[in-house]
Amino acid sequence: MNHSTGYPDACPLPAERINELIDALVEQGWYIGESLLDPQLCLALHQEVEIMHQQQELSQAGIGRGHDFELRRDIRGDAIHWLDRESLAQRRYLEAMGALQQSLNAALYLGLFEYEAHFAHYPVGAFYQRHLDSFRGRANRVVSTVGYLNPDWPDDGGGEMVIYDAQTPDREVARVIPRAGTFACFLSEQVPHEVLPARQPRSSIAGWFRRNASLGGVIDPAR
Repeated sequence: MNHSTGYPDACPLPAERINELIDALVEQGWYIGESLLDPQLCLALHQEVEIMHQQQELSQAGIGRGHDFELRRDIRGDAIHWLDRESLAQRRYLEAMGALQQSLNAALYLGLFEYEAHFAHYPVGAFYQRHLDSFRGRANRVVSTVGYLNPDWPDDGGGEMVIYDAQTPDREVARVIPRAGTFACFLSEQVPHEVLPARQPRSSIAGWFRRNASLGGVIDPAR
């Protein structure tokens, strides 16, 4: 145990929950795991993003990449900071995602080779309109993840992530309350989702497992 932080030196996801996650990805294309992340690790990460917000170290998020990048607060209103392993808490979170990457590759032969992630801070009223994280055949994001960090999030706090059916995009299939410890995972190219307006500041870590664009291994959820 690391006494300075109060959370274990390693915070792997429980093996039985990983199996649950993999089964859900295959069967429906998305997974929601409540109380999956270590609570002390979530608290440390939440404190870190709050300090970044107070010190104005977060950057306004936009849409598109490269020459297509633009700021559109009418589409998304969060501010971000890419994880850079500068803190012990970040390293522990990324190590847990590395272990998950190995499990996904072993079970599903996805060829995932990289994980990227950033803090996302939504001020009151901020949202992110419905979107896909990757367009089929145009990018190499395969599996998206969201780890929620806010302790004691109220049921009426807003800020839920809404997941829509991959085959019928107008049909809502799940809502994720952004409460600390909850971990969501879904197929980047296939699952539309949005973030509803928050009624209080909301913090999370959004991440993506990537594969080499020349590799196959896309999952088609059973229907």
